[in-house]
Amino acid sequence: MRFIIEVLLTGLAVFLAALVLPDSAVSVAGFGWAIVAGLIISFVNATVGTVLRFFTLPLNLLTLGLISFIITVLMVQLTSYFMGSKFEVANFWWAAVFAIVVAIIQLILNSIFGSKERD
Repeated sequence: MRFIIEVLLTGLAVFLAALVLPDSAVSVAGFGWAIVAGLIISFVNATVGTVLRFFTLPLNLLTLGLISFIITVLMVQLTSYFMGSKFEVANFWWAAVFAIVVAIIQLILNSIFGSKERD
């Protein structure tokens, strides 16, 4: 049940971020496609992103996590490539802004809808 809630919240964050940013920068075909985009971003980040983070660990430590953020932005662009016209991000810089906006929206949504861990 928790996984379904997380997927819906991620989809909502992607959808709201696409609404906040200009259509020329980020576009999503609808809430259903936003959920799919959120799933693909999570999957690509968990697989390809993890491998990239492992190989760039020393550089990531030197840049205090900036490389990890760049990898996340690249995973957003990879998702845009996979999804075609259903989820599009114009370029690297808009993908970076999108990643920041999604992170902020997820922080807000998780503080509102997130469940407390039981001891």
